[in-house]
Amino acid sequence: MYLKNIEIVNFRNIDKINLEFNKNVNIFIGKNAQGKTSILESIYSLAFTKSSKNFSDDELLKKDRLFFKIKGSLKIGNSIKKMEVLYGNDEKKVKINNILIARISDYVSNMNVIMFTPDDLDIIKKSPLIRRNFINIELCQLYNKYLVTLNEYNKILKMRNEYIRKHYSNIDYNYLDILTSNLIDRAMIIYDYREKYFSDINEYLDSIYKKIMKISGLRVVYKRSIDLHNKSEYMSFYRDNYFSDIEKGSTNYGPHKDDFSFYLEDEDLKFYGSQGMQRIAILSFKLSEINLFKEIKGNYPIVLLDDIFSEIDLERRKNLLRFIKSNIQFIITTTDINNISDRIIERASVFTVKEGQIVKRSDK
Repeated sequence: MYLKNIEIVNFRNIDKINLEFNKNVNIFIGKNAQGKTSILESIYSLAFTKSSKNFSDDELLKKDRLFFKIKGSLKIGNSIKKMEVLYGNDEKKVKINNILIARISDYVSNMNVIMFTPDDLDIIKKSPLIRRNFINIELCQLYNKYLVTLNEYNKILKMRNEYIRKHYSNIDYNYLDILTSNLIDRAMIIYDYREKYFSDINEYLDSIYKKIMKISGLRVVYKRSIDLHNKSEYMSFYRDNYFSDIEKGSTNYGPHKDDFSFYLEDEDLKFYGSQGMQRIAILSFKLSEINLFKEIKGNYPIVLLDDIFSEIDLERRKNLLRFIKSNIQFIITTTDINNISDRIIERASVFTVKEGQIVKRSDK
């Protein structure tokens, strides 16, 4: 899978551009705040229909413009998929091969993207919500059923929470049982997908980390808020906690409360790892995902690298660059071309970015 071209109109600080991509390596060079990240954001938004940075659609819209549009041609094997995201008048439309797609869940997962940014440290350093959002995005790309189930779970969770808040003094426990039963059905599916996902990641994680850091023993540990064996046990657990849920006005257990941590041997990297160790742990995690996409989806994802080389020392940078393979499309931003090896530059398309304008370089 690779992106052949993209058309971007009124997106962030970009007026209008059309770009043709190399199917292997594409490098965008420019100073900060010139539009390099906007290119990657547009590709991410083409895949997911939303920003990687939790910007609203209006925040993605170029100032004083009425709409933005992103179109791209995706090559998958011998076929082409034309992807399109259009936003204007507080309405978003998505198309595949010029056909309007009614449900976002039918659009997402057609184009697979893994993105690396300097902000990825937040995955380790900040709240469990950030980590849950991260794995939900990744799993929604891998499994459409996960996306559908997660959406159903969140709708039922919202109904359950609203019910116990509005009717806390007069609860119909039969109705609460129905809501809880439906919630558990979805929760158990989500747990199964997450357990498999983390198990699969751990198959690759340590060996990749060792190749970059020359240290072994990295693993990721999934921390469920409930870990039971069957629906009957879950139902009993939730019933035992009805009073607590009603008192707090929310559902206190379930996939929406889960977390995960990175451990090097027995030490939690959040508390005991250096920033460099944490950064390479996240990079190793995402590099592990590249293998999962190939196994599960049958194609490698498109890999976006947003100015990450300046954050890594020379030795680790060289080790990381070895993972840029010829059968995977990489789209890279950098402020300094010297951060990237000549071997990679030789087979790359190189673009300069200045004030939202992009020019392909004829020389490397």
